[in-house]
Amino acid sequence: MWAFLAVCSSFLLGLYDAAKKQALRKNGVLAVLLVATALSTLFVSPFLRIGPAQDHLRLALKAVLVTSSWVSGMVGLKLLPLTTVSMLKGSRPMFVVLFSVLLYGEVLSWTQWAGVLVVLAALFLLGRTSRGDASVQVRKVGFIWMGVSILTGVASALYDKRIMSGMEPLFVQSWTNLYITILLGLCVAWRSLASNPSGIQFRWDWTIVLVAVLITGADALYFFALKQPDALLSVISVIRRAAIIITFLCGIIFFKEKQIKAKSLNLLLMAAGVALLLIGS
Repeated sequence: MWAFLAVCSSFLLGLYDAAKKQALRKNGVLAVLLVATALSTLFVSPFLRIGPAQDHLRLALKAVLVTSSWVSGMVGLKLLPLTTVSMLKGSRPMFVVLFSVLLYGEVLSWTQWAGVLVVLAALFLLGRTSRGDASVQVRKVGFIWMGVSILTGVASALYDKRIMSGMEPLFVQSWTNLYITILLGLCVAWRSLASNPSGIQFRWDWTIVLVAVLITGADALYFFALKQPDALLSVISVIRRAAIIITFLCGIIFFKEKQIKAKSLNLLLMAAGVALLLIGS
């Protein structure tokens, strides 16, 4: 059951990334994140309830990790093509596996190690095929921001394994969304006071509602999957990153992005690595 929930979450995540790219065409990064997260919080607000102070502290920390990952990821998405970003985000399961070994003492099979190496190879090739997507400086900055997003996203995923053992999925989602909305609101206020409009310019776009709906559904399915007694974080992470297939196709169909042939080969290579990780798990 948890694997099916993870697959459904993955499908929604792929559409979510494509919707974010569209929303960023007219709006700043922080504006899109704040409005979409506020809407998502509204959707799950009926599940807000008072809980132990310790739980709220844990969720506040998760909110910091998620906010950091989202903001840096959105900056990277604004600078880089959707197909490139989808490939970079597809590397997250590899890092989840590696940190699971270091932090939780998990033992990888030879199949999983093979998957890690294949994904690394795909990332190396991606750096070569993405050279024509933007200027050297823009590409470098975009990759740095995506690196921050990946690392904080991995930290959040590893943290989820700890906090979900004692909390209900909708309790986690509703309060985390509220704390993220507060953090994003503070970021926007700070930018406004500093007279720096970068990232906060906003024009209403119905795509933002779609972004909120998709992330609400994807997160709910993820938390319910992770809550299952026999759920495996490493496998769920791998399945969710299969969203890059949907995102990649959207980049081709809707955004007419370049160097598709070379990137498609990288996608197949990364998919093979993810498949090895999934089989080995």
